[in-house]
Amino acid sequence: MNMKRNIMSLLLVAMAAMASATSVDSVLNVLKTRIAPDKRVAVWDISTTIKDSIAVLEGSVGYPEQLQAINDALVANNIKCVNNVKVLSTAIALNKQWALVKLSVATLRCEPKHSAEVATQSTMGTPLRVLEEVGEWLRVQCPDDYIAYVPESSVMFVSQEDLKAWNRGFRCIVTVYDDRLVTEPGGDETVSDLVLGDILMAEAFKDGWAQLRTPDGRKGWVPRSSVEYFDKWAQQDINLEKIEKTAKRMMGSTYLWGGTTTKMTDCSGLVKVSYFSNGIILQRDASQQALTGLKIDDWHNARLCDLLFFGNSTTKRVTHVGLYLHDGKFIHCSGQVKINDLNPEAPDYLYSPLSISRIDGQIGTKGIVYVRDHKWYFNN
Repeated sequence: MNMKRNIMSLLLVAMAAMASATSVDSVLNVLKTRIAPDKRVAVWDISTTIKDSIAVLEGSVGYPEQLQAINDALVANNIKCVNNVKVLSTAIALNKQWALVKLSVATLRCEPKHSAEVATQSTMGTPLRVLEEVGEWLRVQCPDDYIAYVPESSVMFVSQEDLKAWNRGFRCIVTVYDDRLVTEPGGDETVSDLVLGDILMAEAFKDGWAQLRTPDGRKGWVPRSSVEYFDKWAQQDINLEKIEKTAKRMMGSTYLWGGTTTKMTDCSGLVKVSYFSNGIILQRDASQQALTGLKIDDWHNARLCDLLFFGNSTTKRVTHVGLYLHDGKFIHCSGQVKINDLNPEAPDYLYSPLSISRIDGQIGTKGIVYVRDHKWYFNN
């Protein structure tokens, strides 16, 4: 009889523990859907185990606000458990919590190894939030919120105060498709290659040349016409013709999965580069971009530089994006940057869009922000 009671008692404890774990998981799933639904832009690596009949949370999140949200939700639902979830960003040394890209283009990957899939790219002078050190790699968050791994050798660590000092400095941004930083005006010895969007610190100006300094301290000269004062550049308003011009400047460029610079792009990278030339930050992937902007019902109502999204007509899964031009024409990167037609009867027709998003008039809404309003670039 005592054995039966003991077995029953153990079963009841086990059932209570399972119920507790289920309750915790239920609360966490609701919370994850609300504040971290997309692993591309939010760290939420949490698991629930049972130890001594008590639910135990293990894993990590990116920022303290996420952990606080978990604690608040558990209290609100009167759930008791052991919360061992770690916050990645608070474990980083103060002088390593930020980084500036020091190469003309840094390649970020989905995993911390060179053989991993390319996730995205960042240009020189771009501020990155460091979440984690993994050997010689850093897990970072980009200004568009995208999270990926970058080699430590591609960036320069800076503290919060260092970043503020950089932002207060006399910055210039490269506004031409590409150029070179050379050792002396008119010289041919290269300090660094440069691409559209690179940000450097101004040192001096002489006879139509600008002396610039990279984030890691290398100095060189570039034609003054190739750069613009960053603070002034960032004040520009949307200019659809400028966005169109940038996209067309890349005609014929090779497709690169994960590419987001004028060296090479993928489809969403072409859109990002084109809009960034106008001081506007868009989301990284086509499927993310498709969730932003004002929806347009038909391509006949599309305007210059509206985003056209393509994919599976049955599942509605977005896999491709392009920029609308004029008269049914659109520019996109598929194999190479090229122009095709939306009219099914046109000889260069490819496919019809699943949806269309207008960015013009929507800056400041979810996933669309002016550089001038982004606190990582300015000490707002």
